[in-house]
Amino acid sequence: MAHLCRKDMGKNMKEKLTVKNHFRLVIPARSQNEAFARTAVSAFASQVDPTVEEINDIKAAVSEAVTNCIVHAYSNDDAIGTIEIVSRIMSDNSVYIRIKDKGCGIADIKQAKTPLFTTCAEGERAGLGFAVMESFMDKLTVHSGIGRGTTITMSKRLTER
Repeated sequence: MAHLCRKDMGKNMKEKLTVKNHFRLVIPARSQNEAFARTAVSAFASQVDPTVEEINDIKAAVSEAVTNCIVHAYSNDDAIGTIEIVSRIMSDNSVYIRIKDKGCGIADIKQAKTPLFTTCAEGERAGLGFAVMESFMDKLTVHSGIGRGTTITMSKRLTER
């Protein structure tokens, strides 16, 4: 069982977290796989008995992250790239989600996270993907390198019922 430490901001103590369950999924970066990815992660998270609102938040965030991979990461490639999704249920009932591509990368993450910014000249893209992810999840981090791809890590603590 994996152990992670999270700093308790209020008490300045460390809480030892363990991974209760996890999965890894690799899918082609095709638009028809967005719904599958969203459903797979939300079905996995359902073992913690989240509220309907929490499930919908997870679905929306995963949908945005996977759509970003499909639309932006591999937009200049002739071949279909892959998207790796890892999810973990932690001992504090939080859900950890990592979505990773090996696409073109993001030149300026701060700019990419600015609402209404998009690199998609064609189509109807609003440039709200990162804003949506941040609004539905408790934590969002983005790591990227030009030509190396992008990794989005999100987590949400679910209500204990």
